[in-house]
Amino acid sequence: MIKIKDLTVKNFMSVGNQTQAVDFEGEQLTLVLGENLDQGGDDSGSRNGTGKTTIINALSYALYGTALTNIKKNNLINKTNSKGMLVTLQFEKDGNQYRIERGRSPNLFKFYMNDQEKLVDESQGDSRQTQDDVNTLLGMSHDMFKHVVALNTYTEPFLSMRVNDQRQIIEQLLGITILSEKADALKEQTRQSKDAITEETLKINAIQTANEKIEGSIDGLKRTQRAWVAKNKQDQDKLVSAIDELEHLDIEAELEAHEKLSSWNEHNSAILALRKELGTLEPALQRATKSVEKAEKDIADLEDATCYTCGQELHADKKAEIAERKGKELTDAFAYQLEVADKLEGVMKALEEIGDINGKPTTFYDTAKEAYDHRNNVDNLKKALEDKKVETDPYEAQIVELSESAIQEIDWSVVNELTSYKEHQEFLLKLLTNKDSFIRKKIIDQNLAYLNNRLTYYLDKLGLPHQVLFQNDLNVEITQLGQDLDFDNLSRGERNRLILGLSFAFRDVWESLYQNINLLFIDELIDSGMDTAGVENSLGVLKKMARERQKNIYLISHKDELIGRVNHVLRVVKENGFTSYANDLEVVE
Repeated sequence: MIKIKDLTVKNFMSVGNQTQAVDFEGEQLTLVLGENLDQGGDDSGSRNGTGKTTIINALSYALYGTALTNIKKNNLINKTNSKGMLVTLQFEKDGNQYRIERGRSPNLFKFYMNDQEKLVDESQGDSRQTQDDVNTLLGMSHDMFKHVVALNTYTEPFLSMRVNDQRQIIEQLLGITILSEKADALKEQTRQSKDAITEETLKINAIQTANEKIEGSIDGLKRTQRAWVAKNKQDQDKLVSAIDELEHLDIEAELEAHEKLSSWNEHNSAILALRKELGTLEPALQRATKSVEKAEKDIADLEDATCYTCGQELHADKKAEIAERKGKELTDAFAYQLEVADKLEGVMKALEEIGDINGKPTTFYDTAKEAYDHRNNVDNLKKALEDKKVETDPYEAQIVELSESAIQEIDWSVVNELTSYKEHQEFLLKLLTNKDSFIRKKIIDQNLAYLNNRLTYYLDKLGLPHQVLFQNDLNVEITQLGQDLDFDNLSRGERNRLILGLSFAFRDVWESLYQNINLLFIDELIDSGMDTAGVENSLGVLKKMARERQKNIYLISHKDELIGRVNHVLRVVKENGFTSYANDLEVVE
């Protein structure tokens, strides 16, 4: 693992003669936020031109002798002081401590391992040999550095590059250079050729023995298959007989008879009930008629009525009282007579409407359920018969598979190839370094699958709905809902999501093939065109990366609202034309 520990800068770009330091140790998400006091500071909201990007330019210069952006080396020197530019970087790898000191005016390039200087060439300040040592140690080109460690808006997006430039980066990333190491192993393979020939001959003998056993198994399966076919036909014949026996009864006519029987029973019950009611209403009507007649007679007799005690004619008031009572009795009796008469009429009408229900229908089964069960049995038997007819032979597939796949062809071509393998060692060594070799293709295929997997993961986490896939020819395909798109078809926010996702995937591949590195810079990619959801998704990925993979991530931004979404804030202050970095990181609760 490469662990970049700290960086000190003096007279570099906007940093003046007072040395500024940044500590890169720790696993955290740090917001790099500028404050330009020369333009009013916080009150003016000015975040530009403070020297935030100077940090990654200094990091790039220390490692590679050039800025991240296209700035001439002499223009990296602070314009006010014009001399004494010095950048010092300390890092650790495999338990060893390294330090790079690089500067101009005067030119300087020193490289230390465990405080021991490895090479000194102060006269040139950018010794090629020393730089080769650094590059070998890092194992990462400057171009790869810009796509894996120092993500920024100044670097041309990978998907905007020319195809050949894209290919160069992908070939670096996927480990094509490992082929030279494989060439050494080919010498050992030559020695193993004779042993391989012997082994292959033994394999062929084993295949012959195995084929004989498999052929025996096939014969046994065919015998079992014949028995299965006979049993299947026997089962079909039984089902046909059972169906024929049940179909002697016209089940549909039987069901229709049950429906008629049900209707007949319903009508018969209604008739019986009506007749019973009729037997009650007729006497009731007679009684009601008598009550009316008695009330009428009592009223008629009232005119000549006398007192039953004294025998004299009733007083008029008394007659009126009795007349009123008798009148009410007549009214009630008459009303009841009408009520009973109406009911009787209704019963007679209902009987008339039902009419003559004729004789009771006859059925084979006592209940409709039995009839339906009969029909269901027929249907079930027919279905069972159809299932039997289409039942798959369980042995046919086994016989075919054993015949076509299990029995192996005896092929001596491998032995022949191994015999000539030794004579072609030089050819194979050349083949390893050929860019179109099958070995190269295999390495690409293996690592490309992992790259596509990680890219899909990050694009999903970042909320980009597009599908982005590296093809076997190393070209990139961008699609959405089946439609092919170019990188320029995407919105600014979508492009930044894709740039981030691609860089994160590149990093995963690089770290899986080579080594981990603790540091990650993201310069204003989240600021540019990213909506709230995009910012939140990006921060979620970065926090997870910092927490679970022990990364120290620096997020260079102008967005004050991000302060509460990170672990720390590094304030970059511009005052009187010079940049300074806070000595301590501000902890955000």
